[in-house]
Amino acid sequence: MPEKILDRLVDLTPPGNDNKVLMHSCCAPCSGELMERMLENNIELSIYFYNPNIHPRKEYNIRKEENIRFAEKLDIPFIDADYDVQNWFSKAKGMEHEPERGVRCTMCFDMRFVKTAQYAKENDFSVITSSLGISRWKNMDQINASGAFAASQYEGITYWDYNWRQKGGGARMYEIAKRENFYQQQYCGCIYSLRDSNEWRVKNGRQAIEIGEDFYSPSTEKDAQTGA
Repeated sequence: MPEKILDRLVDLTPPGNDNKVLMHSCCAPCSGELMERMLENNIELSIYFYNPNIHPRKEYNIRKEENIRFAEKLDIPFIDADYDVQNWFSKAKGMEHEPERGVRCTMCFDMRFVKTAQYAKENDFSVITSSLGISRWKNMDQINASGAFAASQYEGITYWDYNWRQKGGGARMYEIAKRENFYQQQYCGCIYSLRDSNEWRVKNGRQAIEIGEDFYSPSTEKDAQTGA
């Protein structure tokens, strides 16, 4: 077996040797590598899509439909949770001007992961994980802390803090995105991230973000924003 494939099969065992995993997915580009790699390791994967932070609704729908498209291609069950956007805004109140990776992001991760853990508890999963940590734009320690917190709220649930960036995972994320021609989001996801990204673009002489316009291709640069 080629060394590249062997690397992908080594040490990919969920906590407790439980072969059934519920993965919170933020988007198709970030989750593609996790989806393919877990299938290669014969892990029984289901996707949980709960991202009420994504704004506007057009952006949310595009990201969700891209994820559904790839899940159907790989025959992976896809759980489509409620948008629940007003609940997110109520939790974000007072944090509108917090920086990226600050307390607003922690709140956002906590909210999404707790909902994932709740679904896991109610539907016979004992292991949860997330695609959020594969993006270099995210703070992995912050994400893992939120995942562990969410799991601690429900007895019998474990958060799998595997480093999906390792063994070339971060690079393959982009390879898959280009191969599948995924939608290429230009900001993290929430209305405040969109605002701050556009303010940075204006200051640097760049065009404001246009929702639904950019897609990965073989020539796409690696430095585009991914993750929600």
